[in-house]
Amino acid sequence: MERNDHNPQVRTDVAVEPAIGLIELGSVARGVEVADAVLWEAPVEMLFAAPVQPGKYVLLFTGGVQDVRAGVRRGVELAGDDLLDQLLIPQLHEQVLPILRRRGGRINGQLDAVGVVETTTVAASIVACDLALKAASVDLLDLRIANGLGGKSFFTLTGEVSDVRSSVVAGARCAAERGHLAREVVIARPHPDLSQHL
Repeated sequence: MERNDHNPQVRTDVAVEPAIGLIELGSVARGVEVADAVLWEAPVEMLFAAPVQPGKYVLLFTGGVQDVRAGVRRGVELAGDDLLDQLLIPQLHEQVLPILRRRGGRINGQLDAVGVVETTTVAASIVACDLALKAASVDLLDLRIANGLGGKSFFTLTGEVSDVRSSVVAGARCAAERGHLAREVVIARPHPDLSQHL
């Protein structure tokens, strides 16, 4: 498997604690200030804090549920009008962080179905992806955030058609409720050559 050079570099020397938090801002300068405040507020570990396209700043951190909640609360408070989105996930699905840390491998052969959910923010994509994975038995192929996408994010799933449909519906509903769904699709029995481009 090769690194996913499109996503910010997620630290591999930090174990993910019970919870993750993410704050997404429209200002790089305010983002650096918020990252500092979050680190002072609670004993959390920063997984990444970096500018992403187009001129946004995203910080992802982990720790105990109460510590992450305190960090998110402080960061959101300081972000003010620069806040674009946020998340707190107490128990992140086990497939999410490994895909953020590296690019998925090549897929060979026929897939039963492929689902894609596209969002307008990083936080909405991660929350929707986590929910989609918990909704049915599917595999996460990719999760791309912001860079090279004009600030959008998306994730791609595969599995049996009915499971992919259930997962995509759950993830898309979540993103839509947050006001950040761009598009969702389910492709049953995709062309065998499509797998080379996922």
